[in-house]
Amino acid sequence: MKNDSLKGQHRINEQIRAKEVRIVGDNIESAVYPIAQALKLAEEHEADLVEISPNAVPPVCRIIDYSKFLYQLKKRAKEQKAKQVKVNVKEIRFGPQTDEHDYNFKLKHAIGFLQDGDKVKAYVFFKGRSILFKEQGEVLLLRFANDLEEYAKVEQMPLLEGKRMTIALAPKKAGAPKKAASPKPAAKAETAEAGEKDE
Repeated sequence: MKNDSLKGQHRINEQIRAKEVRIVGDNIESAVYPIAQALKLAEEHEADLVEISPNAVPPVCRIIDYSKFLYQLKKRAKEQKAKQVKVNVKEIRFGPQTDEHDYNFKLKHAIGFLQDGDKVKAYVFFKGRSILFKEQGEVLLLRFANDLEEYAKVEQMPLLEGKRMTIALAPKKAGAPKKAASPKPAAKAETAEAGEKDE
């Protein structure tokens, strides 16, 4: 039996060891029953006696079709999983002296990742003596963040950890107004009129 399977996580019918159980659920009076009576009730309803709270005193059971019960649990788990937004972190690596063509190629990739809702972790890796160019690496990462200003916000400024300097960028929420967007001509006219009134 697989550990990740929902089956086997609950005791049902004769597997329930308690002498008495509390039954809850639809169409059944919520009360404490001796286990034999509880099993008989389940049989009368053509359903299973399912232990849902084994640690309660007495354990809490429901009279339900076990297959239907598992289906509902799986459905609920699937809905919760769908609500959780999975965020991937994509890494982009630079050298301290990355040429313009390579920089633009990586910038284009970063824009694609951010538009897909992924976070971007860009870093400059310093080999050996290239650590002398750490200021150059910082300038490169700041330029990268600036070029992505329309698509991302900086979560972490350039930080040197060992031989790599890292910057973390998160996608801007879709539909957020762009900073660079110029005001509409009509809005400009209104502003000008409002300014005249104030004087």
